Amino acid sequence: MKSLQTPLSSYLPVHQIDSRTLTPKIFWEDFQKKSVPAVITGLLDKVNWNLEYLCQELQGKLFPVRHYGQDRYKQDKRTWSSTGSGVEAKTLSFTQYAELLRNGEAIANDIYLARCSLTNTALANPPVILQAEAKLGLKYPVTPINLWVGPSGHTSCLHYDPMDGTLMQMHGSKRIILFPPSQLYNLYPFSVWNHLCYGLQRRAVYSQVYPENPDLASFPKFEQALKHRYEVILHQGDILFIPSGWWHEVTALGDGMVCSVNRWWHVYPLWRSLRSWSKWRAHFGSVLAFPHTLWNLTAALKSDRTMEELSKLLQRL
Repeated sequence: MKSLQTPLSSYLPVHQIDSRTLTPKIFWEDFQKKSVPAVITGLLDKVNWNLEYLCQELQGKLFPVRHYGQDRYKQDKRTWSSTGSGVEAKTLSFTQYAELLRNGEAIANDIYLARCSLTNTALANPPVILQAEAKLGLKYPVTPINLWVGPSGHTSCLHYDPMDGTLMQMHGSKRIILFPPSQLYNLYPFSVWNHLCYGLQRRAVYSQVYPENPDLASFPKFEQALKHRYEVILHQGDILFIPSGWWHEVTALGDGMVCSVNRWWHVYPLWRSLRSWSKWRAHFGSVLAFPHTLWNLTAALKSDRTMEELSKLLQRL
């Protein structure tokens, strides 16, 4: 096997800023406007959304829970028929999912509660999160606050989002690998034409490469991307700003449950959207997926479990 000129252990640091020195103007000028990722510390220091707290607040609330399975990350990604929100999901109450975390089944079968809206729950608009967002000066959210809960060891594979994102670490820690939008084709994304066959189940925003174990014979240009690899450990209470188009792979650390929340935001200033090919190709893929989306919507409306199926479909949009 060809040796890597840039070792996997080599990476660039992500900017870190103490909230005591941060103002909305500084965040806008130094990070959001320039499309630069950053870790903000000190805004969520007293937060601890452990499993007991989540059970108390969410109880019987129903969520679609993704079942990744034991062998998924041993497979060549090119054989996958689903990625991210396209992975098979089953609807469970939070109490039921908590039991899977406690008895070990969630970690054994990589069962993950991901990108679940907290709308209409007791945690829909926590003041501490709203205050943190105000400190950053963020406006015009695309989504409500989303919950991500899962076992240690779970990895959300390398992908990018067409919107700006804030990832807030509420319990435990995560390791995030990042690559800038300039490395789009060195990271071998799935083709946008995939959406004609797979709809929103296998998205063009996902990489075909395992960044920690790359097949350089199949993906030789990935070696160039490694020169632009960033990495950061996101600790409990930290916030990571991930600009639109920035690739990221997220792995839960430790030996217990890990919890984050996120929200996506419209991309400003407008020229950032207009100049971003990564953003345009993501939206083009969604357009190509429209026939599948319409078919799935019709099937959901005809189902005996309409609300459950609609919830799963909304996760993919």
